[in-house]
Amino acid sequence: MKAWVVRHLQVFFATLGELVHAPVANGMTIAVIGVTLALPATLYVGVQNLQRLSGGIDAAGQISLFLKRDTAQKEIDALAVRLRKRNEVESVSFLSPDAALEEFKRASGFGAALDALQRNPLPPVLLVTPASRHRTPTALRTLTEEFGKIGAVELAQFDLEWVQRLQAILRLAERGVWILTALLAVAVLLIVGNTIRLAVLNRREEIEIVRLVGGTDAFIRRPFLYAGTLQGAFGALLAWLLVAGTLALMSGPIGELGALYGTGAAAAGLGGSASMALLAGGAGLGWLGSRIAVERHLRRIF
Repeated sequence: MKAWVVRHLQVFFATLGELVHAPVANGMTIAVIGVTLALPATLYVGVQNLQRLSGGIDAAGQISLFLKRDTAQKEIDALAVRLRKRNEVESVSFLSPDAALEEFKRASGFGAALDALQRNPLPPVLLVTPASRHRTPTALRTLTEEFGKIGAVELAQFDLEWVQRLQAILRLAERGVWILTALLAVAVLLIVGNTIRLAVLNRREEIEIVRLVGGTDAFIRRPFLYAGTLQGAFGALLAWLLVAGTLALMSGPIGELGALYGTGAAAAGLGGSASMALLAGGAGLGWLGSRIAVERHLRRIF
């Protein structure tokens, strides 16, 4: 067992030295692998940040209950208390017609025109914030329909269409990221495979001599497998750095977007598990690409 470990360490460091002594050729291969892996990783981070942002937007959503104009304040207070006691409701706030009019004046800029109105056209409104477990489109639709049947409620409204469209777009984007990842994984296999193929052809005479003196296929394959694995691992590390750099450049706009929607969402990068998956995936693709190339060309030689 000890001798087996020593042999692998010898081949590992020898292969690492060969990569260092040919920095241009190996650097170009690693750069291509890094850019190839960085593209799906960056898109993955983008989709994850959009999902976090949309989750915060959903959480800030409220159901607006427009009450009948002749509803007494005492009845409004009783309705608010009754709604607060429900498990589906997190909070209830009251917006009086006067407060709603003042808010509309500030938002619309039609203050002078609204002042000319003889009476306030806006009804009293109860703003209902659903509990976190009831913020899915289906649950919100059910609550909106149920609240709309309350006698004092003229109209219950919650804009569900944009939430559903956003979620559908994010699901489509997430599916697209996985498809693109699969396609680019094949590209990495081809890149590593072609590099190892050239290495095998350049060392053909050396391979034939090793085979003549009793070298096994495993012994012959080992340096090429380590070369492919190291190229894939270094390419994945470069991809991680590219993603981190891209995220650093985009963190400001993402934070501003989160502030505009009131979510306070800050840019999130690749987590620990995703980073390990990227590095392991790069090394694994490098090993697999080199294994396929070595097996194929050794059969041709022998």
